[in-house]
This record gives sequence, C-alpha cells and structure tokens, in this order.
Amino acid sequence: MNIDLSGKRAIVCGSTQGIGKAIAEELAVLGAGITLIARNQQKLEAVKAGLNTSSGQQHDILVADFSEPGQLKLTVQNYLAQGKAADILINNTGGPPAGKALEAETEAYLQAFSNHLICNQILVQEIVPLMKKEHFGRIINIISTSVKTPLPGLGVSNTIRGAVASWAKTLSLELAPFGITINNVLPGFTETGRLESLIANKAEKAGKSRDEVAAAMIAEIPAGRFASAEEVAVAVAFLASPAAAYINGINLPVDGGRTACL
Repeated sequence: MNIDLSGKRAIVCGSTQGIGKAIAEELAVLGAGITLIARNQQKLEAVKAGLNTSSGQQHDILVADFSEPGQLKLTVQNYLAQGKAADILINNTGGPPAGKALEAETEAYLQAFSNHLICNQILVQEIVPLMKKEHFGRIINIISTSVKTPLPGLGVSNTIRGAVASWAKTLSLELAPFGITINNVLPGFTETGRLESLIANKAEKAGKSRDEVAAAMIAEIPAGRFASAEEVAVAVAFLASPAAAYINGINLPVDGGRTACL
C-alpha cells in the first residue's frame, strides 16, 4: 500500500493545536513538506520546529486569520506566486460557539459561513489549478459528525458543517476527472481544547461537574473513551495518500462508533 508522501506539499489550516497540529505532524512523518496556516506566528514557528524532516523536506508557515477572507486570499496568492507546490489541502477551522440554533444571532451564522465555507472556497480556487497541472490532489475537510446527526446545543455549527459537506460533495464530482479527490473527515468527541470548552459549557448550564459531564459523553461512545487527535490524523493521512485515489466524496466518521446512522 502506497502511503508515501515524499515530494508532496500539504497545506494544513488551523495547525497550531489539536487535530490540525496532529495532522501536520502525521503528514510530515509520511514525507510531505508542510505549510502551516494559522493566525499566531509564534505558535506556528513552534509547531514547524517540531515537524519531521527525515525525508529532506522543507516546512513553511503562513500567518492568516480566517475571520478576514480577503487577507487569507492575498497571503495564499503571494505564497503560491513564489512557485510553491500544493498537492494536499487540509481545511480545518475552529468551530462556532455553542448554543441553540433559534437563539443564535444572524451575525453568528454569517461569520461561521465566512470562516468555514467561504475561506475553504478561496483556498480551493487558488490551489486547484496547481493540482490539475499535476493530475494529483487531495482536499480533506475536517468537519464534524453533526453532518450525519445534528448535535444538541451546536445550532450554528450543525448548520455550517452541513453546508461544507454539501459543497465538498459537489466539488468531488467536478474535480474527479483531474485526479483530485475531496473528502470529509468527521471527528467525534476528540481530546482537544474545543472539547474541553464544550464540556465546560455543558457543565455550567447543567450545574454539574466537568467529570460528570465527560462521563456522560463517554457513555454515548461504544469505544468507551474520547479519541486522541492522532487517531483522527491517521485517517486524514490515509485519505491524503496515493493509496486513497479511488475514495472520493465521502463523509468518514472517526468517532468510536458513536454516530448512530449509517
């Protein structure tokens, strides 16, 4: 099975912590050169310094804030104008604040739509022409199991994640003739800062302890535990590899069996 990424370049968004950081580290182990994107330069430099370079690959950073799509576009355009490659794109952005759909302000939906779908679209439009030239491309969106089953208390997130999944499926039909695949990875409850904030929010609203809320969430998972970020990363790495060339347009839950639907 060919999972070697030597000679490939992966652009990984939201890569200074959590799942994004784990993905960058895993792809580097497989030989890819990594371009990290996030808004904090100091954190980007720290992650870059720890990436594997055993295949002789070089790693880069791009400082960009996804709340400013225009700035993101210019940053990526300037980077690619230097002759940089882009074989793999990992779209990964922190989720919107928790809350009920009915109670969310209109601005919350607009901001989430911009941060996720619009920024994804900008990146794809800039990078796909390079992928077409190589007749190779992997676009992987880190979304949520809410694509299959909406999660209570995450109204804005459920809505926007669903829009991204539909966008990706549509693109998968358009890009397949060029050797480009686009897939979605749907993490379940994963040990990240995002999960901790959700647990804290639930605990406060329910008047329970953090451990009580976490235990109740774990009880919903057949595997009996939360995922590690590294477990999500290895699923992404496989989809990014040459071995996954015939997998296209799917939603892959990495959730320990929690999602009840097929």
